[in-house]
Amino acid sequence: MPKRIITIGHSPDADDAFMFFALTHGKIATGDLEIRHELQDIETLNQRCLRGELEVSAVSVHAYAYVTDTYLLLPSGFSMGDRYGPIIVSRRRLDREGLRDVTIAVPGKLTTAFLALQLYLGSHCSYRVIRFDEILAAVRRGEVEAGLIIHEGQLTYQQQGLELVVDLGKWWFENTGLPLPLGANIVRRDLGNEVISAIARLLRESILYALEHEEEVLDYALQYGRGLSREQGREFVRMYVNQRTLLAGPEERQAVERLLREAYSAGLIPHEPRIAFADEV
Repeated sequence: MPKRIITIGHSPDADDAFMFFALTHGKIATGDLEIRHELQDIETLNQRCLRGELEVSAVSVHAYAYVTDTYLLLPSGFSMGDRYGPIIVSRRRLDREGLRDVTIAVPGKLTTAFLALQLYLGSHCSYRVIRFDEILAAVRRGEVEAGLIIHEGQLTYQQQGLELVVDLGKWWFENTGLPLPLGANIVRRDLGNEVISAIARLLRESILYALEHEEEVLDYALQYGRGLSREQGREFVRMYVNQRTLLAGPEERQAVERLLREAYSAGLIPHEPRIAFADEV
């Protein structure tokens, strides 16, 4: 019998590469499923999930609020900012009021980073969407006054002479006592319970393999590190692939609920989200 093809979308970044290494390199048996991978930036994946195109995908937690009728949250694969997260940088010192008066480059309107920025500013935000890996350069050249930075730019912005305005993950923790849920992996509801359970198991096994074989998997993941040294790459991967990623517990699930509830209360998402985890349905 031919295997069932499952397409997984994830971003070409060191943390996702680390997370999915075992699945992309045949380190774990996939049984009756044939896994195919598509690498695209997170905002493109967010848009594709709005159309229900992918069976499984990495997605911004912000974007998940718009696809709850089509997708379930997988219990493994979360990227949580534990007292750190997306940062805002500039060429000069700015405070919160100053940010309201400038244009901020953002990596996409459906990213969780943008949602956190809107919650932080609490009012009008002038922004310009720029591909995430071009934002630091745009700020440095003066094309925008400030930039909202995700991925490895959180570790390298100082090398480009830029100043930290605020760490949104730290701000979120100080106000909620919770980690900031940035990215998740989701699975399409119409695949059925048996396939969904198999996918959940495979993703958890892939993450576990990576955590237990860090040096081997880091060798591969650094291909997507965009200039990170090995130690920077290790630091970045450990920030976003760890025990919280292996399996979301009560605190991680509470963090997702709190973020989206706050967003709904602030009028930043149009509907109260129907949050559902694959292992709770």
